[in-house]
Amino acid sequence: MKYLWTTLTVADMEKSLDFYQNVVGLPLQSRRQAGPTTELAFLGDGEVKIELIYHKGVQVEKMGKAISMGFEVADIDEFIIYLKTKGIEVAEGPFSPNPHIKFFYVLDPNGLRIQFVQNL
Repeated sequence: MKYLWTTLTVADMEKSLDFYQNVVGLPLQSRRQAGPTTELAFLGDGEVKIELIYHKGVQVEKMGKAISMGFEVADIDEFIIYLKTKGIEVAEGPFSPNPHIKFFYVLDPNGLRIQFVQNL
């Protein structure tokens, strides 16, 4: 079995595309209408793929803190500075539970926790 993608139902396709393309760095693979009130977008390459689904007129469920998605960065301190230039605040952290890892969380435009990790 091969893992294909993670699907996120989003409240605003443009804000979500901006976040996942320009903050996380995932390239847009495709974007299309899937009916009169539904739009799909696939982002990522290699092993990491995300499907964004927007349903016009449908309220998005809150995701809460029970789930997060993690992405590796080269330098966590530099990435926090970069995020501030984008107007994105750190929601939790940074944490360093052992000498080999450092991480923090931000919230995507839909309230999903996104973890940025530096392996030390």
